[in-house]
Amino acid sequence: MTVSPCRSNLFVHKDLYQFLVAVQEKCVKNNCRQIVSISQEIDLVDPLLVLDKLTQANEINFYFEDKGKGEAIAAIDAVAKLQIDGVDRFTQAEHFIKSCLKNIIKFGNVNQGFSGPHFFCYFSFFDKNAQVDYPFPSATIFLPRWQVAVKNQRCILVTNIIINESVNIQRLLENVQNKIEFIQSLEYYSANIDFFPAKFYKKSVTNATGFKRSVVSVLEKIRSSHLSKIVLADILDVKSNNQFDLVKSLNNLRQIHPNCYIFSTSNGKGQNFIGASPERLISINNQQLITDALAGSAPRGKTPAEDAANANRLLNSEKEKHEHSLVLDFITQRLCQLGLLPQILAPRLRQLSNIQHLWTPISAMVPANIHPLKIVAQLHPTPAVAGAARDVACAEIRRYENFERGLYAAPLGWIDSQGNCEFIVGIRSALIDGDRARLYAGAGIVAGSDPDKEFAEVQLKLQALLKALV
Repeated sequence: MTVSPCRSNLFVHKDLYQFLVAVQEKCVKNNCRQIVSISQEIDLVDPLLVLDKLTQANEINFYFEDKGKGEAIAAIDAVAKLQIDGVDRFTQAEHFIKSCLKNIIKFGNVNQGFSGPHFFCYFSFFDKNAQVDYPFPSATIFLPRWQVAVKNQRCILVTNIIINESVNIQRLLENVQNKIEFIQSLEYYSANIDFFPAKFYKKSVTNATGFKRSVVSVLEKIRSSHLSKIVLADILDVKSNNQFDLVKSLNNLRQIHPNCYIFSTSNGKGQNFIGASPERLISINNQQLITDALAGSAPRGKTPAEDAANANRLLNSEKEKHEHSLVLDFITQRLCQLGLLPQILAPRLRQLSNIQHLWTPISAMVPANIHPLKIVAQLHPTPAVAGAARDVACAEIRRYENFERGLYAAPLGWIDSQGNCEFIVGIRSALIDGDRARLYAGAGIVAGSDPDKEFAEVQLKLQALLKALV
């Protein structure tokens, strides 16, 4: 059910009060509870500031920014949440979202970008974490209490509230109004937070010998079996003199990596997973899907001439093109298995601040009966973060990596009530816990890989993330 928009500020008029009273009467009559999703445009405010000022330590949250598209969204606290492990996690997540949507009534300005209810999702790389005390389950899906989003210089606030027979409507609206006034007051702070240099910290030495030895072993497996690629990740553990500052680190990331997706999740228990990912898994807008084949890498040059030479070598490297084709073929085949008709766009370079990749966008129309999470489940993990053949590569990853991947290289994103969505791959990322952080980065190993160059690539990715942490 959707109610048409009313006047500018929903909460200064009686329309919403009367509507909520009617909803409550229905709840009393049917002995049920209802979620009301209220959308309204507010004055422009930085969602990162909202995340900073509104989040409580015991609340889960989600932050997502695509500076190139002028989009940012902060989701805070949960009115509905599912946390699960297991092989059917994507199916259960889909059922949870559909079940919630049946119980949501929309109110207010529902025709703007990022209006209406959005579900925020993050999944781990494997369907069950081997590390018992890893701080995130293998699937989290939640409908936030507060959602503030910016798109095309317009700011939308979505408030999701639960109505039942016992709630005091008047007091609830007063509390909501106070919170909205607080959010709006943030516009008077600087919307451009200063850049903060990284703190002094102690870092553990990366095991170069161990990583290179693993690469040599993997190359032997590739030569002697049907495996054609394995992605090996490495970690860097650091300890700061003080607790890491999540918001300042995110702000650093969005300034250092304006061409990446900046993201953060919190489990509400003190741990956060953050990063700057160049890789979109899927984006769906009005049933039009875009996904990326992103594999094959080279460093950026220190001069324009060196940069162009590196790019030219990347474009003409048989090894890098082979690695890229494995990802491209996998994605198109998996989409075809869902009955989609992928269209392969022209290949190009994806150039980031410190690294460049071979990049081929892929598009397809998505029928209304195919839920976005079915596509996510079909694609994750791609050979870009796992290998090929995928199942064999994943088993080898468990053998070679002596740490839990967790949310590293896994899908994170949002889905709205219309089936629009954006999911990224959680690479170039870090797990933060107080004054400690574990940074993750990986490299694709294929025939022709050089252990020294692969180790250097991983270090390049780790250092780019390290200098953003505050």
